[in-house]
Amino acid sequence: MFISGFTIIRNAVKNDYPIKEAILSILPLVEEMIVLVGNSEDDTLSLIQQINSEKIKIHHSIWDETIREGGKVLAVETDKALALIDPESTWAFYIQADEVIHEKYYENIIAGCKKYANDNTVQGLLFNYVHFYGNYNYVGTSRAWYRQEVRIIKTELNINSYRDAQGFRIGEQKLAVKEVDAAVFHYGWVKTPKQMLQKRNDVARYWDDKSNAHLETLAENDFFNYNDFESLGLYSGTHPAVMQARISSQQLNATFDISKKRLSFSEKILLLIEKITGYRPFTFRNYKKI
Repeated sequence: MFISGFTIIRNAVKNDYPIKEAILSILPLVEEMIVLVGNSEDDTLSLIQQINSEKIKIHHSIWDETIREGGKVLAVETDKALALIDPESTWAFYIQADEVIHEKYYENIIAGCKKYANDNTVQGLLFNYVHFYGNYNYVGTSRAWYRQEVRIIKTELNINSYRDAQGFRIGEQKLAVKEVDAAVFHYGWVKTPKQMLQKRNDVARYWDDKSNAHLETLAENDFFNYNDFESLGLYSGTHPAVMQARISSQQLNATFDISKKRLSFSEKILLLIEKITGYRPFTFRNYKKI
């Protein structure tokens, strides 16, 4: 069994992505790590080159700036990276620039890959998600946060990245997947309020073909309002070992009132159903569980 890893990255330093930690978190699980570095306005390439591993294979790409709607350019770049993996691979492990895998899940992930390696009915493996918000102590608990997504796919299939690269499909067909007892730690919303607004402005061009937000100069007192949340909870677990240095070096000490909820009556009912049954009704699923 051969597992390849792959990811895309652009402007990692400018937008404070934990891409180094993301790559390091899956290196022990893969035989090679494809890193497709887009044309950046910072030292992203140097950051990747500093990772000391013979598994890493750096490639370069120029992002098509004319694709400025719905995040499609992210899927285009992800497909480019996927095409670069070793054709002998059994599985391809996709990690995004703000996602990290906890080492406590390594055994479960490898076990899942081995179990379904020769099962042709299984096209991918499904991971749970933990979405951190504001800092490393809070997680999003509303239905706005997606609960699961596919991150490992079979390589011999004609699988493509879907929409804004959140998941994968074969054409428009959803992948048939099995759940693996592991979670992706998503740190995309963990930044200073100033840095968060800058990042959101910079990536706006990938979702809105009319937005020029990335060209705007932010005023000194402009910041992202982290208090405008629907529902949060406290996180009491540990973080991946590769994140410890980053966590220690960042001064993110904001506190939030988790008793404060901005949920409609229907959302409260749906969350109650989910809490009691474990099933999330009326939610978008980019896969088919088998």
